Amino acid sequence: MNPPPVNDARAMRVAEIMTDFRNLQYYLSQLRATPTAEEYYLEGYSLLRQCQAEAQAILDQPFSAGTTSPGGDAEQEKAQLRAIIVDSAVRRFQCQRAYLRAHAGLRWQNSRNSILRGQKPNASHLALLQQADSQLRMAHAHVDGTLRNADATQGKWLAEDPSLTYIQQILMTR
Repeated sequence: MNPPPVNDARAMRVAEIMTDFRNLQYYLSQLRATPTAEEYYLEGYSLLRQCQAEAQAILDQPFSAGTTSPGGDAEQEKAQLRAIIVDSAVRRFQCQRAYLRAHAGLRWQNSRNSILRGQKPNASHLALLQQADSQLRMAHAHVDGTLRNADATQGKWLAEDPSLTYIQQILMTR
């Protein structure tokens, strides 16, 4: 018995999400920042290190759905594919969040370098550095919308992707 076409769409969706996940992991592994000893604990540099650690922790998490073999049963295959979609969507969400936060950290680093132009921070830099810090803090949003908009624009099958609320519930239990 052949699996229903919807299961084919589910399997394809898993592959799409995992490709996005792999690409995000690659981009996060390429981030490099070289703060001085005085700058090491500044918010932007700490954020970059945190994002890289989050990406590694996501890779280290075991698969959270049951790994039973469907054995040709279309309903078992459907349930397993749904579980894989949820798990992979949560991981992709986590990576996308880390990626966007890391890029906010890189923008902060570039702003800081542009403001200082090789000088040590002093009172004349204070207002602009505070503005850069403020922009960094405001950049922690819109991950779910970013992902869904990109997927919809590319015409991907989203019918069984978990909602943001469901993803957040799963993350709170991990």
